[in-house]
Formats: sequence, structure tokens, C-alpha cells
Amino acid sequence: MCIFKFISAITTRALFIFVSLMGIWRVVWVKHDHIYWLLTVLFLPLVVEMIITLKSRKGQDYKWFSPAIFLFLISIIPSIWILELHQQHEKVSIAQCKKPDLWKNPLEEMFGNKTWGNITNKISPLQASKTCPYNWILVLHQSALLLLIVGRWLLPLGGGVTRDELSQLLIISVGTAADILEFTSETLSDVKDNNHQLVYIILAVWTWSMLQFPLNVAALNSKPDSDGKEGPSEVSLCANIWSILVALFIQDVPFLVVRLTVMTYFHVFHQMLVFFTIKNSLVVTLNLYRLVVLCMDSRRRARRGSAIPSV
Repeated sequence: MCIFKFISAITTRALFIFVSLMGIWRVVWVKHDHIYWLLTVLFLPLVVEMIITLKSRKGQDYKWFSPAIFLFLISIIPSIWILELHQQHEKVSIAQCKKPDLWKNPLEEMFGNKTWGNITNKISPLQASKTCPYNWILVLHQSALLLLIVGRWLLPLGGGVTRDELSQLLIISVGTAADILEFTSETLSDVKDNNHQLVYIILAVWTWSMLQFPLNVAALNSKPDSDGKEGPSEVSLCANIWSILVALFIQDVPFLVVRLTVMTYFHVFHQMLVFFTIKNSLVVTLNLYRLVVLCMDSRRRARRGSAIPSV
């Protein structure tokens, strides 16, 4: 079992480094400057963390916070920032990107050649890599989010975290990742030319929302009180309130503010933007409602407990 934890811990961090390295390679490619290879220095804290974790905790992750996932975000986020800003600076139109046809031969889709015997119609791999920069950025976004979920799954469980709590956390992370990917892809597509200020705002909010993945508080189960009564204990109540506040201030409220800003200040209106704005408003309202309900239930139980005469 100890060997399995070691293998899982090393494999997960190796995947983190591989995806980050893919992002750095793409930055070097589009910028035509080898100085960006210096971004590989960001791998060093992840390697040091792996050595310390393997030596002191035998690969086991922490309960409330995952340093490995946090350091992975530090290594991948700068590359995505550079690529997104480069795309906006070059004004590469997303409409120019051809969506891949999954029913066709992938090699044919990549090289643009229907007759492989005809060499004259073949497009070189170097040209194919330049056809759609947006697809490369989207792949990095998707790979990072998927690896955050799979990496959480592969990392050895921290002390006190059960598999049931881990499964809840993974389910929540899937929904969170989908919301973040939709936010970046849809909102950045609404950016008009020379709106660099809006790009910085969107990327800053996206970076802020990604910081919730190293946290583990969202999936803690509610446990019964020590006297056997139904309802969450004080510890689980605090965990539930903390998870609601994290969801509100790290993702839901910033996403809502950005979308309202796009609609009111930048005068961008379309059906999907209105729909997701309404969805964010409902999520914020429901989270606030749940927060009020938890506080009222806690106060009601406290009054009921104080009303019971002591024997």
C-alpha cells in the first residue's frame, strides 16, 4: 500500500509538470523567444514539495489544503496568461478557427490532406500548428481543469479524509471546472478589439477562481452531534458555511460582476451571456439562502439545547 501511495504521488506530479511544460513550449513557439523556457523554474517548488511529502508524509496529501495542486496552478497559469494576452494582441479571430470533425481521420484534419498519396496537397505540421491558436489555448484550459480533477483523485488521501468525502469533492470539482471553462471561453469571446482592460479583468477573475481547487473544505460530510441528535455538528456547520463563502467570493460573485460589467459598461448583449448572468444570479441567491438556513437552524438548536434542564 505504501508503494502504491509513492507511485500515485510521483505520477500525479509528473502529469502536472508535463502539462505545464506543454504550456511553456507553446509560449516559446508563439513568442519566438527561448527566454520563456525560464518559466520551467516554476517546476522547482513542485519538485521540492514532492520530495518533502514523500519523505515526511510518505506521499500522503494534506486534509484541508493540497500544496501539489496549488504549485501546479502556479506553474501553468503564467503560460495561459501569456498565450491569452498574445492572442488578444494579435487579434486572432476565433471565427477563423475551424472546429475539428471527429468523424474524419485525425491526421487528415491536422494536415488538411484528403489524398495521402498526393504530397503536393499536404500541409506541413508547422503550418498546421499555426492554423488556430485559440484551439491550443482551449486545450491548455481543458487539460489543466481535467488534470486538477484527476490529480485530486490520484493523490493519496490526506489524514481524516474519507473516500466518500473525496467522491463528493470530485463531483463538485467537475461542476466547478465546467463553470470556469464556460466563463473563460464565452466571456473572452465577447471581448472586442482594443479592450485589453476587460481581458485583464477576465483573466484575473479566472485566476482567482482557480485558487479554490487546492481547498478541500467543500466535501466534508455532515456528522451527527455527540448526543445523537440529527443535524450537523459545530465543526461540519463551520465547514459548510466556509464552503459556501468560498464558492461565493471565489467564483459565483466575481463571475456575476464580470458578466454584468460586460453587459452594462461594454454594451455586449447576446442570448448566452444573458442566460449565464441569470444563472449566476440564481446560484448566488440560492447560496445566500442556504447560508441563512444553516445559521437559523444552528440558532434554533442552540436555543433548544439551552432550554433542556440539566439533571
